[in-house]
Amino acid sequence: MRETGFRPGGLAVIKTSLEAQETILYSGNMEQNPAVPAFAALGHPGRMAAFRLLMRFAPQGVRPTEIAEALGLKPNTLSHYLADLTASGLVTVTRHGRSLFYAVNLDVTKGLIGYLALDLGRARIDLLSPLLDARKDDAMRDTDFNVLFICSGNSARSIFAEALLRDLGKGKFQAFSAGTRPNTELNTFALDILKRNGHDTSVLRSKHISEFQRPESTVMDFVFTVCDTAAAEECPPWPGQAVTGHWGLPDPVKAKGTDAEKALVFAQTYAALRRRIMTFVELPFESLSRLSLQSRVDAIGSDVQAKV
Repeated sequence: MRETGFRPGGLAVIKTSLEAQETILYSGNMEQNPAVPAFAALGHPGRMAAFRLLMRFAPQGVRPTEIAEALGLKPNTLSHYLADLTASGLVTVTRHGRSLFYAVNLDVTKGLIGYLALDLGRARIDLLSPLLDARKDDAMRDTDFNVLFICSGNSARSIFAEALLRDLGKGKFQAFSAGTRPNTELNTFALDILKRNGHDTSVLRSKHISEFQRPESTVMDFVFTVCDTAAAEECPPWPGQAVTGHWGLPDPVKAKGTDAEKALVFAQTYAALRRRIMTFVELPFESLSRLSLQSRVDAIGSDVQAKV
């Protein structure tokens, strides 16, 4: 059952209930199956790129201007793509103040993936097993979690996060960071902030993400992206069953002004990451399933976005 409305500019708002998800999973009539328009919407490279970007931020919404900038699309072209994705039920649009935010409809997406795997794919083990790693338990371990923070340059935001989790994590976490285009050296403003807050910086360095993508690399329990919208397209999806989250912040390296003004931006970025990591380390990991933990991680990211 779907409820459809329209915003100014012809942008459709579609709220799809769990009944629609079940229809995708179990409908035998392909002409009436919502999977058909969903697959059709994703059958265009531009719409697929927009949906892929939105999935990087799920369940958070993204402004059209930010999507257009990240993908290098003209606003009119992106408007058509988003309208088609919204009409298919895969994407919803809401208004906050003067801004529209587009977000993935996770219920419909879950139904579509389930239909592809269970109905079309007949749940064949040879199709599904490569998507899963060797871990079978649903409950998360209470100690020794491996956490990777990813951004573009790996010289400030992800370095802040690595140092913070290492020192605030009460011995339960191994923290790592990497970049898609790492700088050769850490940012001097970032190092100064870390030193003034009592963090040991001697073990920190910029690293390429490929260091953590080798067969012998440490298996990650959590992978967080801290890049902003423009850099999110470069942050790759992570294989296996790691819990993932997007805690994006603007890149403080791009701050303008005097050294004092730049230092203030770095201090604000550090403070924002400290708040969310303090919340993260206090989660009751021993009592949360992987699904519940994903929801908590998403909530921390949403709260961060509201404060930025």
